[in-house]
Amino acid sequence: MKRTPPLNFLLLGPLSVRLNACEVHVSAPRQRVVMAALLLNANRVISVDRIAEYVWDGAPPPSAAATVRTYVMRLRQSLGKCASARILTRAPGYLLELGEHESDLGQFTAHRRRAAELAERGDLEGSSAELAGALALWREEPLADIPSQTLRDVEGRYLQELRLQTMELRFDTELALLRHAEVVPELVRLVRKHPLREALVGKLMLALFRSGRQSEALDLYRRTRVLLVEQLGAEPSAELREVHGHILSAHDRPHDRPHDRPRTPDPLEQPATSPVVAVAPAPTAAWERSCWPSPAQLPSVPLPLSARSGALARLQHFLTTGTMPAGMVATAVVTGRGGVGKSALALHAAHAVRGSSAHGQLYADLGGAARPLTARAVLPRFLADLGVPRDKIPEGESERESLYRSLTAGRRLLVVLDNASSTAQVRPLIPGSGGSRLLVTSRRRLADLEGAHTLRIGPLDEAGSLELLGSIVGPARIGAEPRAARSVLTVCAGLPLAIRIAGTRLLERPHWSIGHFARRLTEAPRLLDELCAGDLGVRPCLDADHAGLRRTTPAGVDPAEVFTALGAAGACSVSSSRVAVMFGCSAAQAEEALDALVEANLLGAPAEDSYRLDPLLRAYARERAQAAAVEQHGHPYMRAG
Repeated sequence: MKRTPPLNFLLLGPLSVRLNACEVHVSAPRQRVVMAALLLNANRVISVDRIAEYVWDGAPPPSAAATVRTYVMRLRQSLGKCASARILTRAPGYLLELGEHESDLGQFTAHRRRAAELAERGDLEGSSAELAGALALWREEPLADIPSQTLRDVEGRYLQELRLQTMELRFDTELALLRHAEVVPELVRLVRKHPLREALVGKLMLALFRSGRQSEALDLYRRTRVLLVEQLGAEPSAELREVHGHILSAHDRPHDRPHDRPRTPDPLEQPATSPVVAVAPAPTAAWERSCWPSPAQLPSVPLPLSARSGALARLQHFLTTGTMPAGMVATAVVTGRGGVGKSALALHAAHAVRGSSAHGQLYADLGGAARPLTARAVLPRFLADLGVPRDKIPEGESERESLYRSLTAGRRLLVVLDNASSTAQVRPLIPGSGGSRLLVTSRRRLADLEGAHTLRIGPLDEAGSLELLGSIVGPARIGAEPRAARSVLTVCAGLPLAIRIAGTRLLERPHWSIGHFARRLTEAPRLLDELCAGDLGVRPCLDADHAGLRRTTPAGVDPAEVFTALGAAGACSVSSSRVAVMFGCSAAQAEEALDALVEANLLGAPAEDSYRLDPLLRAYARERAQAAAVEQHGHPYMRAG
C-alpha cells in the first residue's frame, strides 16, 4: 500500500514546506497566502470568502472566488499527487488534513502539552526541557514572508502571543527550580522589548531580588508603574504589586544574618525552601497558575467599514480605559436590529484590544431569541477552556458559577458574548472582578444589566451603504449605474446584511445589470424572497425579532396583531392615535404595543408620534398579514379600513 509522503510545514518563521526531506518552494505570493491560511486553519474548513479576504487584504475583486480556486489547484500541483490529496474541498471552502507532528506549530503545541503533564507529576526539570524544545522550533518572525497584512494582523499576532506565553511558562519553571541568576539576562532583554508586559516584569523583579539585586528590582517596579500610568492610565496589577510588596518587606529587614540574603544555589544542590520563598508561590502552585491556558477564541471578521469607524473607536476606548467601582466588571453592550452589524463591530473591537487581555479571550454565541443558549450549557466549556479538567467541573450551577468567578478574578480576560437575548443569559458569565472586560451583543438593550455601557448602532447612511456594496461588486460597477445602485440600497434600508446579500447576488450573476436587479427588488411580490443568498437571508432575522416580541397584559393590545394590521394596510408609518382607532383601545394601550414593536426592532423609533416602517419591515409585515388572512378571516384589522 502506498504511503502518504511525510510532510513538514514550517510556520514559526518564514513559511516553507518539506516533502520527503526536500523543500518545496511556492514562489507565487498569493499562493503562499492561500497555503498559510490553510495551514493556520489545519483540520478546519476555511471558506473561500475568508481566504479571499486574506489574499486581497480585505478588498477582493468580483472574480475572487474563481481565482482562489485556481490558486488552490496550483498549490496542489506544487505539493505533488499524494500530498495534494490532503487539501480537501469542503463547503464553503477547503480543509487541509494535517497530523500534529507534520508542522512545527503542531510540534510546538505537543511540547507544551507534555510540559504541562510533566509539571503536573512534579517533574519540573522535564517540563522545562519540553518548553525549551517548543521554543527551539521558532526561527524568525512568523509569516514575515506572507504578503497579507490582514493575515499577519489576525494570525501573526496570535502566534507571537503564544510564543511569549510559552517563554513565561519556562521562566516560571526555571524560577521554581531556583535558577534565577541564569534567567536574568534573557528576562532583561525581553522586558526592554515588552516594558508593559507585567508578567515578564514580575518575573524579572523576582529573579533580580533572588540574585541579591533588590534595589534594581525595586527600581524596575517604579519605572514600570510610571509607564503604566502614563501610557495606559492604569496602576500595576495586583500580582505585580504583590511581588513588589514581598520584595519591599524583605528588603527592609536587617541583613546582618547570612541566611537572610538571597543567594544563587550550587548547580548540584536540590531546590529547598529559602527565606524569600514568599516572593513566589511554591513550584507546583507556580506552575498551576502560570500554565492556565490563555484561550484565543475570537472568530475572524471582514475588514471594518469606514462608516463604522466612529462607533468602533468609542467601543475600543471603553474596552481599554473603562473603569468600574470595586466588585464590578467593565461591560459594553452593542445593540441594534438583526443584520445591522453588531457582531462584526464587536469582534473588530475585540481583535483591536486583544493585546490588553493578557490572559486570553473567551467567546460564545448565545443563539439569540430563536435558540437561546443558557449559561448552564456555556459554563462547562468556559471552565474547560480555562484549564479545569472536564471530570473536575462541578455538576451544580451555583458551584460552576463560583468556580468561574474564582478562576477569572484578578485576571485580564476579554469575554465576548454574542447574540444574547436576555440579561439572565449574561449574568452567570460575568467574569470575576479585576481587570477583565465583558463585551455583549444583543438585539435588546439589556437595560437591566447593571453598570453596562450601551452602544446602539443603526442602519448605514447612503455613503456607508455605497461603500459596502462597492466593496463586494467593485467600485467600477457601481460607478457605471449609480442611480440603479441607489435604488437597490433604498430597498435594503441601510441594513448591512441586506446589502451583503444584494451584493452577493450581483456578484454571482455578472450578466445582470444593477438596474435589472433593482427592478426585481421593487417589483417582486415577495421582496424577502429576493434577499436570500446561500444560507444568508433577511427573513430569518425578522422571524427572530418577531419571535422575541414582548407580549402585553391580557387587557392590552397584542403587538403582533398591530404589526400584522400594519402589513394589511400597507402602512409606511403609523401613530398611536391611529392604532387606538383601529383596535378600539386607549391611546396608552396603543402606545404600549407600538413601543413593544420598537423594542423588538420591528418599527422605527417615534418622531413626533409617527412610527416608521422601512421597506424591509413593510415587506415582512405584508407577509405576516397574508399568512394571517389565510388562517382566519374577519380579523379586527380587516375591518379597520
